[in-house]
Amino acid sequence: MKSQTVRGPLEGGEQEAVESKQTQPQLASAPSPEEIQLRAYELHLERGRLHGWDQDDWLQAEQDLMEKHHAR
Repeated sequence: MKSQTVRGPLEGGEQEAVESKQTQPQLASAPSPEEIQLRAYELHLERGRLHGWDQDDWLQAEQDLMEKHHAR
């Protein structure tokens, strides 16, 4: 697990906080990056494996999955 130390000014001194990628829980209603990646790949295959549409496929996959997760 990789941690990052963040320092910033605070009234009369410095504040030190340690952030971890695992300390921020993912929202239950949000699709995981892995789910988005899989759906984007499915869209890529449906499009006939045309190159240059990766961003469109990713955004469409994200939208599809957000709608699916909110419907639950």
